[in-house]
Amino acid sequence: MGHRDMIWSRHQPAQLLAWGIRFFLAAALTATQTPGDYAPFALGCVAACGPGAGGIAALLGAGVGAVLFLDFSGALPFLAAAILIFTTAAAFQGLKLLEGPLFHPLAGAGLFLAVSGIYVLQSLSPLRNLAPCLAATALVGISAWYYQPLLQAGGERPEPDSLLFLAGSILLALVDVELAGVSVGRSLLCLLLAYTAYQRGAMTGVAAGLGAGLAADFCSGRGGVLFGAAYGLAGLLAGSRSSGRRIWAALAFWGAAALAALPAGLSTPLLPEAAVGAVLFLMLPGRAFGGKRVMRGETPEFPAALEGMRAQLTRMAAALRALYDSMGRAAPVSTEENPAVVFDWAAEKVCRGCALCELCWQKEYTGTFNALNDATPFLLERGRALAKDFPSYFADRCIHLPDFLTAVNGELSAFLLRRQYRRQLEETRRSARGQYAQLSELLTATAAGLGEVRATAGEADLCRIGAALRPKEGETVCGDTVVSFRTEGGLLCLLLADGMGSGEAARRESALTCRLLEQFLQAGIEPEAAMKTLNAAMALRGAETGSFTTIDLITCRPETGEAAFFKYGAAPSYVKKGGTVRRITGGTLPAGLRGGAAAPDVTRATLEPGSFAVMVSDGVADPGRDEWLQNLLAGWDGEDPQTLAGLILSESVRRENLQDDCGVQVLYLSRESGVKKV
Repeated sequence: MGHRDMIWSRHQPAQLLAWGIRFFLAAALTATQTPGDYAPFALGCVAACGPGAGGIAALLGAGVGAVLFLDFSGALPFLAAAILIFTTAAAFQGLKLLEGPLFHPLAGAGLFLAVSGIYVLQSLSPLRNLAPCLAATALVGISAWYYQPLLQAGGERPEPDSLLFLAGSILLALVDVELAGVSVGRSLLCLLLAYTAYQRGAMTGVAAGLGAGLAADFCSGRGGVLFGAAYGLAGLLAGSRSSGRRIWAALAFWGAAALAALPAGLSTPLLPEAAVGAVLFLMLPGRAFGGKRVMRGETPEFPAALEGMRAQLTRMAAALRALYDSMGRAAPVSTEENPAVVFDWAAEKVCRGCALCELCWQKEYTGTFNALNDATPFLLERGRALAKDFPSYFADRCIHLPDFLTAVNGELSAFLLRRQYRRQLEETRRSARGQYAQLSELLTATAAGLGEVRATAGEADLCRIGAALRPKEGETVCGDTVVSFRTEGGLLCLLLADGMGSGEAARRESALTCRLLEQFLQAGIEPEAAMKTLNAAMALRGAETGSFTTIDLITCRPETGEAAFFKYGAAPSYVKKGGTVRRITGGTLPAGLRGGAAAPDVTRATLEPGSFAVMVSDGVADPGRDEWLQNLLAGWDGEDPQTLAGLILSESVRRENLQDDCGVQVLYLSRESGVKKV
């Protein structure tokens, strides 16, 4: 055996293993498909492997994957693009051009676009098929860029970003594999995301979450950004708990995913999939984290990292806001199609060859026009045309009336379908724009809240809170809910929610509203953005349940007296200082009655030392005759907010006879607070 044979026999197992890895990766990645039946990740794998035996192995794997996972119409352009990508790499082998990191990604993307573009141009709807083709082209280049460090000859470097991208793209192939209605691929994707966020922090977590989520949304072909929003927020919150125990990171991950899934309703598979991923994350052995506990304490550059995270979130929010604005500019103003086109097209089919065409459409044009115009309302209301819809002078004159009615009904069906499609498209566009805007606001609020100064211990003594509830006459539970809490940023929040109706059903609705809004505010989201997001979610729930809830929120900085009153359909609030009472009202509808990003009424004020802020539900006092309540507040000179709340409620029972649920919450700013007047 010669020296060359000895070297080959020594390296043969490793070489065969490397070829096998490339073969099976390309075959497996063919199962990850995007709208349009494209398999961009497999083509990215072929491009990243380059020329030589490794590239041949990837090309053969892509061919096997095409046979297993693609239909004939999708396999032909896929195999053509794969062969061209490998042939191009082989043709330029040995040149310095091939050594650049951009050659393989750009070549792969360009050749894919050249092949797939031909099929798009020859399709029946080239404009509709263009967007999926361009998106798949971008994924070919991006995947080739990330796969290169792992798959090129001599380049098996365990770069974390490349490994993360490769693992995510493989898991996307398992998205359609379900167990008990739960996607195996997305559950494992949640596990990977939770592990990555916990290991590498919030910045990497939110970036990986947004990338994985948007890829899952795109591969699903259903539109929207549900998984992008959920995974991005989950990665952010799980990464923010990277310095603590795993249980808190898992809970933060699932809670954030559940929060982002609210607009889609409780039936979305996102909730159980995130739960499975969180449980699997907790089941990972401790050695999988590689001494992370010892290394975590050595983070002297945390402030700089925090600032970088804030900048990253701000850029992401700006990108989403720009996308929201661009959708508003690009979308034309929706105009209804004129129903007259129904008769125009029907006349082209029937009247053009009729012997009376000149009489009806030239000499008696005005009469024909009036006859068709008079029949239009009946057609649109019924959905089909009958002979009795037309005036007798037109129906008796028309010698092809049955054929004309048949043509009109055919065109009318197409017209109604087009109108329904346009309206659905406009509603989908508005919904998507609203999702982009809300996600942008959430990221902006989160970035603004990073690094805020926390409240000091002494600030808790600057104010006191009192509350009182009474159910409607004949009910055992009150449908109103009152909540007060202080966020980690030192913001004092008072909530009062009034569910539709009374009794247990109203209590459940109001309690759910307060709980969700508290979670938003405790997460550091700005109150207005939190309320707009909650309103959009409740509008979707209300479409099924028909329920709605009024929301009354007071936020206050006790150390400065800065306060804000946020209202969705809530009763008036009152600010009392000495004998002076200010009445604060709003005109928006309750949460759940208006969809989209409807903003609440916001009134800002400065509470002076010794002043009260009072919030009540509409069962306490009719907004149209609440003079007695204003007089009671003006004449009261005590300092105990609980006593004042009880006094308001007892007087309300006497005057209103408990015709509705009653809720009162009172904030008192201490005279010793030292707040400076503004």
